[in-house]
Amino acid sequence: MTASLPERICDVLVIGSGAGGLSTAVTARKHGLDVVVAEKEPFFGGTTAFSGGVLWIPGSPHAARAGHGDDREAVRTYLRNEVGNFARQDVIEAFLDHGPEMLAFFERETQVKFVPTLYPDYHPQVAGGVDVGRSVLAAPYNATVLGPELARLRPPLATITFIGMMFNSSNADLKHFFNVTRSLSSAAYVARRLALHFKDLLLYRRGVMITSGNALAARLAKSAFDLGIPILTSTPARELIREGERVTGAMLQCPEGAMRITARRGVVLACGGFPHDAARTRQAYRHVARGGEHLSPTPGGNTGDGIRLAETAGGRFEARYPNAAAWMPVSKVPLSGGRIGVFPHLLDRCKAGIIAVDRHGKRFCNEAESYHDFGAAMIKACEKEPETAAWLICDHWAIRRYGLGYVKPAPVPLIGYLRSGYLLSGKTLAELAGQAGIDPGGLERTVAAFNPGAEKGEDPEFGKGSTSFNRYLADPSHKPNPCVAPVQQGPFYAVKLVMGDLGTFDGLDTDVRGQVLREDGRPVEGLFAVGNDRASMMGGNYPGAGITLGPIMTFGYILGRHLAGVDREPPR
Repeated sequence: MTASLPERICDVLVIGSGAGGLSTAVTARKHGLDVVVAEKEPFFGGTTAFSGGVLWIPGSPHAARAGHGDDREAVRTYLRNEVGNFARQDVIEAFLDHGPEMLAFFERETQVKFVPTLYPDYHPQVAGGVDVGRSVLAAPYNATVLGPELARLRPPLATITFIGMMFNSSNADLKHFFNVTRSLSSAAYVARRLALHFKDLLLYRRGVMITSGNALAARLAKSAFDLGIPILTSTPARELIREGERVTGAMLQCPEGAMRITARRGVVLACGGFPHDAARTRQAYRHVARGGEHLSPTPGGNTGDGIRLAETAGGRFEARYPNAAAWMPVSKVPLSGGRIGVFPHLLDRCKAGIIAVDRHGKRFCNEAESYHDFGAAMIKACEKEPETAAWLICDHWAIRRYGLGYVKPAPVPLIGYLRSGYLLSGKTLAELAGQAGIDPGGLERTVAAFNPGAEKGEDPEFGKGSTSFNRYLADPSHKPNPCVAPVQQGPFYAVKLVMGDLGTFDGLDTDVRGQVLREDGRPVEGLFAVGNDRASMMGGNYPGAGITLGPIMTFGYILGRHLAGVDREPPR
């Protein structure tokens, strides 16, 4: 006789433990539902734990308190300009209606807290864009409050920490590290941070004063634990259970064996999209389809499980957006034991004295634009090339002041980066080009054309430093243009870039609330999607800091209320 499978009955089963899954779970539980969260990976937190922890929420109470009021029609105009033909007015209105409400709910009812930022929109020069006020940042957090659950919190991405220490997404924290050799106050700040961090390493074997997305993931998880929501890690969903056309639960593979979970109100897919699904990325990413390399720094478990599960129940996925993911230029970091890390180039491109070139030695864009815009330009520039690659180029002054990619600024020595092959160098530009496989004449001509304007703080070709967003991530102490300086003081240095992403934009078709839809537009009863499993409302564009997490948490909140029966009518 075969023993029956262990079974659990709940109201809502959430598959995935990033911001989308946990915001849905916490909201539903706060409104009285019994919720279970299942997570494939050994850690909870998903891609959120690797992220900057920024949410784009126009009209937030934080912006209002800081004196940065917003105009709803301006936001609509900006989104229409940014999203274009992919704009869904019902989704935009629901987001604008409920985003500020979501922030207030989580700050009032849970451990989640936010602080305002000075981030400009990524295209503040576009009609409806603003120079400040639409983004908020997860407040730093002392992760020791998680107690024994701290061991299951996904650590931050190792390549963007300094010996495991995290920095805020804003410039305020990093500026002290950049100025450590030039300012006594910065040196004292860095010394205090390091002393506290080493103490934490001794006590907890990891940094516990966490920031950015790691803090957001920890705050959401603590809120879930406080509400009695179990987060079952190392527990992938193997298949959906259906009665007729309705999804009624899922089969999970727990460490102890198979488990059947019945969900009375619904199953929510929050599996992080498909950045590590090789077949689907070949279908959706043009540069991968033509044979290019792609290295996503998102969690390796984001292999499209939610989308595949939905398709077995009739859900519809379409690779529809011109840019299927949030592009991020990355570099390959040689680590101990032959391992390769992935470094996302968030900040260095914006700094003075750093330019990017293709294999012909030519610049191809404004390096200080957003990572997504830079990535799109890099893909386009390499359409006819054997690989999608570029190189960041700088001189000795710039690398010692700002670092370059994984290379830290002074006083950290360069020798280790040079020996590993991560950092390339040459006494002359031609020698550097030979090391990198760049056309020497092309690089020399590019730098010769760039430097005369750069000496005056100008970039006539691409306008680096011309917008508030360009300047926000640059060096305000460098005058007259915080983004521009000549490349002239040898030796010269290069780091090779390839393409990566921060998560996918293409996803499942859903209604406003998140119910998964079939090819004919009918709903798949009992099945919902949030986070990157759901098609992004931004249409493959990146209008501002936090346009992933802002909608993700807003629609998680909307869905949680819907599942609890609080909002019977769909959001307008």
